[in-house]
Amino acid sequence: MAREFILTGAPGAGKTVIVRALEAGGIDVVEEAATDVIALDQGRGIDESWRRPEFIDDIARLQLQRAARPATGNVRVSDRSLVCTLALAEYLGHPVPDALIESIASMVASAQYERRVLFVDLLGFITRTEARRISLDESRRFERFHIAAYERLGFELVRIPALPLEERVAMVRSLIGLGIAPMVNGV
Repeated sequence: MAREFILTGAPGAGKTVIVRALEAGGIDVVEEAATDVIALDQGRGIDESWRRPEFIDDIARLQLQRAARPATGNVRVSDRSLVCTLALAEYLGHPVPDALIESIASMVASAQYERRVLFVDLLGFITRTEARRISLDESRRFERFHIAAYERLGFELVRIPALPLEERVAMVRSLIGLGIAPMVNGV
């Protein structure tokens, strides 16, 4: 059975780049869901999908689907988790769906993930994209919702500071028990 870790942080923290580097180094990863839900909505002509009442349900459903895929190695890293979706619902002021609450309770009770969550600190700037339209101040506010949600559920946050990418990746690899890997394309 694989040890499963959550890597999270506010939008613009650089976590997805860390996940890509881990994946390039052979680590099994579970993709983040919110960005894909937003991209699908944009493809359907919905410009601000986070305003839809079903937005949180759609993210949670995709996360559960992706997390159910069997791990391919001894370690797997998830780019966000259901707890992040809870934080997002609270940040947006959306009602928290009962199914999300139940799924989080099951996730916590089953100890599916390591209790130490790798929390990527903000870099101090935001690169806006079609899916990421949040300002740095809004991202800092969202970060507080993330921290509160994880701590409320008894997780320990291990901060990954704003360092050069290769140092962040090395720190994550060390924290998940894999040590330092050879560089892949400079990462």
